[in-house]
Amino acid sequence: MHKILKIVAALLGVLGIVFLVRIISAGDEAIKSGEKAGLVDPMAYIAYVILGLVLAFVVFFVIKNLFTNTAGLKNTLIGVGAFAAILVISYVVSGGDPLQYKLQEGIATEGQSHMVGAGLTAFYILIVVAALAMIFSGVKKVLSK
Repeated sequence: MHKILKIVAALLGVLGIVFLVRIISAGDEAIKSGEKAGLVDPMAYIAYVILGLVLAFVVFFVIKNLFTNTAGLKNTLIGVGAFAAILVISYVVSGGDPLQYKLQEGIATEGQSHMVGAGLTAFYILIVVAALAMIFSGVKKVLSK
């Protein structure tokens, strides 16, 4: 499996280099004018393939590790539950904004405003939790020396 992945990575790397050289040799002006715009598409497709492969492998190995390491599964479920609790609390605490906001599709509804408020509240809660965790970790490290 490792050899196959190395070969695939090498092939994708060589293809990326070939397309990059073609794009650079065409020049910025030719690509901007649309004369050589077809050179960029293959490079984008390679990037999409690489992104898809990376995401697939990350998901596969994370799920594999979760089921082989039961202590890790427990900690992961606790983390996911805490995150879900923060999202629920944020939704309950935030309220819809009575102001009307203009969007490209029209005016934002109260539900959309409520979801934006919930997202902002969750963001603020997570910032505070992260800051407190860093402070606690730093103080603990200093006191343990």
